[in-house]
Amino acid sequence: MSDVLTYMLMGGSALMFAAAAGFLGFGVYQNYLERFLSEVRDESAGGVKGLGSVTIRKLGVINRKLMWPGYESKVRRNLIKAGEPDGFKPEDIMAMQEISAVVGLLAGLILVNGIGENLGWSLLFALFGMYYPLIWVSDQVKKRHLQISRALPYSLDLLTLSVEAGLDFTAALAKVVEKGKAGPLREELQIVLKQLKMGKTREECLKAMIARVDLAPLTTFVTALIQADKMGTSLGKVLRIQSTQLRIDRTQRAEKLAGEAPVKMLFPLIACIFPTVFMVLFGPIVFQFMFGNVGG
Repeated sequence: MSDVLTYMLMGGSALMFAAAAGFLGFGVYQNYLERFLSEVRDESAGGVKGLGSVTIRKLGVINRKLMWPGYESKVRRNLIKAGEPDGFKPEDIMAMQEISAVVGLLAGLILVNGIGENLGWSLLFALFGMYYPLIWVSDQVKKRHLQISRALPYSLDLLTLSVEAGLDFTAALAKVVEKGKAGPLREELQIVLKQLKMGKTREECLKAMIARVDLAPLTTFVTALIQADKMGTSLGKVLRIQSTQLRIDRTQRAEKLAGEAPVKMLFPLIACIFPTVFMVLFGPIVFQFMFGNVGG
């Protein structure tokens, strides 16, 4: 009888524990997990990408209290130059660094354990993972600068023609935004146009664009515009000079890259192509010389 009572008590305790665990899980789901999953569903990407995006945002909220000012200002400046890809903030980049470091450490542990090396080498994978998001941001800056450099001559020519046709700077800039090619330069000019319509001076708007983009050809062009505005020089003449100089610089840069191409091709030529050619040409001769008399 005592054994039956013991079993009943144990069963009742287990039932109560299961019920408590169920209520706790339901409460956690309602308060936290359901909200998290709804945010995942609301992400435009959806799926794994949406889950990763929400995870980065949540970690970013925590990192907001941990960032030091130097790191925040440097990363924010690079994100602005990169065009703020996916709306990332400095705390989100720190979250990406944390996730990448953990993933790199796990990958390093698996790889090092598989080949039987010292586990300390896995820290190199974690270090690379930690710095990879910063490398990614730098690559985004370079890509955006390249797009702006390629679109600048066309936009500058269109601006020059509009000014020479009799339009003022604001109207000419609106014409460039309307007719220009889609890309980061057009987005920057749209920002300048909005700021001009809000009442800011031309110098303030152009200097703000210099600070956002931080690209040497654009800085030279905008600085010349500011100086022309201060000295009262004809805007059309300045734009024509800048357009001509920009095309000369572009031609010189293309010639420089063409001159560097043979030097850059030298290593893959020696390391990859020559050995293959030698194997195709001299392989049968060497084989015939070494093993030709075996059959006889």
